[in-house]
Amino acid sequence: MGFMGQIRLCLVTSVFLPSVGGIQIVTYEQSKRLLQKNFEPKIVTNRIQTPKKYVYDGLKVECYESMNMAFRLGIPYTIPTMPSFSVFTKNIKNSKIIHAHGHPYLTSLIAGKLAKYYEKPFVLTQHNTFIDYKNIFNFVEKVNDITVGKETLKQADKIITVSNATKEYVLSLGANPNKIQVLHNGVDLNRFKPLPNVKVDMRKKLGVPKEAKVVLTVRRLVYKNGVDTLIDAANIVVKKKQNLVFIIVGKGPDMLSVQNQIEQLGLEKNIKLAGFVADQDLHLYYNAADLFVLPSKSGEGLPLVALEAMACGLPVIATNVGGINEIMVKTFGKLVPANNPQALADAIAEFAELYKETDELRAIVEEQYSWDKNVARLVEVYEELI
Repeated sequence: MGFMGQIRLCLVTSVFLPSVGGIQIVTYEQSKRLLQKNFEPKIVTNRIQTPKKYVYDGLKVECYESMNMAFRLGIPYTIPTMPSFSVFTKNIKNSKIIHAHGHPYLTSLIAGKLAKYYEKPFVLTQHNTFIDYKNIFNFVEKVNDITVGKETLKQADKIITVSNATKEYVLSLGANPNKIQVLHNGVDLNRFKPLPNVKVDMRKKLGVPKEAKVVLTVRRLVYKNGVDTLIDAANIVVKKKQNLVFIIVGKGPDMLSVQNQIEQLGLEKNIKLAGFVADQDLHLYYNAADLFVLPSKSGEGLPLVALEAMACGLPVIATNVGGINEIMVKTFGKLVPANNPQALADAIAEFAELYKETDELRAIVEEQYSWDKNVARLVEVYEELI
């Protein structure tokens, strides 16, 4: 279906680049490709140490002011201030389609209500499943889900979920099953690919012995991401396999407790904390590794890091939470129960010994998880609604 002129699209998200994370990457990768397809995306997002308006890699961004009290605790929940309402109104009024990311956010609800008021189609993407914080925030999240979340889902003309697990989550909140479409995330295949020449240089840079087997994880250091389970598993497995080196890429509010755990177990030689790594350098870390581990406890929709690792030819060991089981390739990975260091250790020991045949895994990822295919399906969703 063709249209004259560019179709204005308002994308509402609680966070966007240069702030890093999954929602930011999905929004960016989709928007970049939508620009090539007769769409004019405008990203409306929370202002985090940026100008009010800026351009990111050709994408126009306008920020609303917000209270971000929970950010320090690792919870990216934004509460927009009253004056920022005009930012939403202006951009939604001037757009042909409104697309918000994340059902629990007040910003998504505002976008949905304004879309209805101005009679614009409203698309909502839900990324994660329920996040188990193991504290008072579980209660807060549940209350928010049955108030803000339910109401946002009700406003949507189309609900995109990144996995079947995420679909089940929104259905449990009363989402209309006829409005839901599962659209698995993609991966940047040009950047994330096997680079055989990188391994030696990267290991030298990271101070990893040539003969070591490298186990990588890329995680924000917060409770739900299970880095504590990975460290406990490392403690078990290095007693049998001394040549294993674990590299943990990421930072977050739990950095200190992660450091303390490594020191208490005496694992400084076997575990290296790489800290924050810029997105454009991540592919180098995947290529330095032999195996990727995703030790999450809860909340996974469809983890981008697992797709990035697989695109680089790495087998993936993951805990069976959220939608990860929908993308796992059996011969190149294994699912284990969450919060079970022994099961994780056994799987790591098993896969650390396997010969890594990257070509076949890479071909599967190319076939199924390109962003181009993802966006082609997204455009079909938009065109149905216009």
